[in-house]
Amino acid sequence: MKALTYARYGGPEVLELTDLPEPKVPPGWVLVRVRSAAVNPVDWQIMAGNLDPLLEVQFPVVPGWDVSGVVESAGIDVPEWEPGDEVISYARTDWVHGGTMAEYVALPSRLLAPKPASVDWDRAASLPLAGLTAYQVLGRLEVAADQTVLVHNASGGVGGYAVQLAVARGARVIGTASETNHDYLRGLGAEPVVYGDGLPERVRELAPEGVDVVVDLVGGVVEQTLAVLKDGGRHASVADDAVEAHGGTWMWVRPSAEDLTELSRLVDRGALRIELARSVPLAEAAEAYRLSQEGHVRGKIAVRMG
Repeated sequence: MKALTYARYGGPEVLELTDLPEPKVPPGWVLVRVRSAAVNPVDWQIMAGNLDPLLEVQFPVVPGWDVSGVVESAGIDVPEWEPGDEVISYARTDWVHGGTMAEYVALPSRLLAPKPASVDWDRAASLPLAGLTAYQVLGRLEVAADQTVLVHNASGGVGGYAVQLAVARGARVIGTASETNHDYLRGLGAEPVVYGDGLPERVRELAPEGVDVVVDLVGGVVEQTLAVLKDGGRHASVADDAVEAHGGTWMWVRPSAEDLTELSRLVDRGALRIELARSVPLAEAAEAYRLSQEGHVRGKIAVRMG
């Protein structure tokens, strides 16, 4: 099968298109024929070696944790999935090796959820990691109606989902973004503010008493968070462990078929919009990683497998 791989740590220059054997399918696993995968910042953080102290990496690595595709075959004792089923997955296993940037990927059956029927393969592949991150952080922070929520980096891949899910819970949402993305955030139901110096003052103009909850999706904003958080307010970060020293929660998204199934339902009900920035073929996947690293992409970049 064709697969994107890297055999050493580095930037996009270490990526190459190679031929690999089709993955084996152990008991309790399924083989998915990949239709689309999606790029996440964690992919190139792993590729750069930044997460080597945390994750077990086995070279050569096929990157990618997001996937949409079709069940090709099921291993022993997998009654819940059949060949032909259309699925999505946050495909993180216990080690980094056989990812989703390939024509086939083998995964534990417990990681799969039904693909939302209302969207194409590229958008479906763009949902799992970012959507689950937003869903789980809002759940951990117990975001509820009549609360005011500040989302740092609200126009990013996770941020767009966090805004929509918080609004759906009945919360008032203030989102940080560059001015070019303010109309986008308004369309999602948020009140946009420019990030950077002076942010606490701009947030206080909108919420003089402060905010109940802060969701940090960018890192390096602890002081700004504390400056606008109400006494007794809650905050969490998926990008900065420094929040733990200030009463916050540092989170890492967990694979959950149950949560992902709920997100799929929300998409099919029209309650959750998937923002796709770009779609490229597998042969151009290295360029997709370069675009992601530049940090100016709104939404997700998908990689098609033909």
